[in-house]
Amino acid sequence: MMPDTLPPEAHILVVEDDGEMRTLIAKFLRQNGYRVTGARDGREMWETLGNAPVDLILLDVMLPGQSGLDLTRALRAKTRVPIIMVTARGDETDRIVGLELGADDYIPKPFSRPELLARIRAVLRRARPAEEAPVAELVGDRILFAGWALDTRRRELAAPDGTSVDLSGGEYDMLLAFCEHPQRVLSRDQLLDLARNRVSDSIDRSVDVMVSRLRRKLEPTDESPALIKTIRGAGYMFIPAVTRG
Repeated sequence: MMPDTLPPEAHILVVEDDGEMRTLIAKFLRQNGYRVTGARDGREMWETLGNAPVDLILLDVMLPGQSGLDLTRALRAKTRVPIIMVTARGDETDRIVGLELGADDYIPKPFSRPELLARIRAVLRRARPAEEAPVAELVGDRILFAGWALDTRRRELAAPDGTSVDLSGGEYDMLLAFCEHPQRVLSRDQLLDLARNRVSDSIDRSVDVMVSRLRRKLEPTDESPALIKTIRGAGYMFIPAVTRG
């Protein structure tokens, strides 16, 4: 078994209006070493965020008042805290919209406790500050392409004009997958695997949403050069040459 390298007592905010479900999730997470705060709705969520640092938000879509999707939009305008959305099984629309709005992952109800724990650990691990990353991940820390620079040590992206471009965990993982396999056609399943399942599901549209989010950041205007090419019926290709610096 690999050692757990995550910071002890990561603080998880569980936003769930069902009191029984909220209690069960909180109890399970505490048994696995996490500090947990529960919130019934958006108002209690914002109160918690104003009073204590939070490492991850487990956010139900169906909430009284503001929905989880509305709250995700509002959160992403203020913070980069990781968000895992809890959706109804089979509700593809909520999953797609949640990813589009900036959620890092989702898990459908009903879910198993081991899957919930695995998804939380994966998202927290990828959100770690760079200084906590294993030394092996810090080798060759800058990837250069078309004037852009991806710093794999700090997990930061710099545009050709030097400005910093925010990336969610999923966007970073997918861009890294493209950079490590440039000028090659990658199927959606390959991208899912290379991005370490960050896009959460093998359904085509989840991968497409993540690629769309990347395109909006890498190709912000109509005059911007195309960096990611859609290969009809096959997947995607990262066009520019890639070097390490």
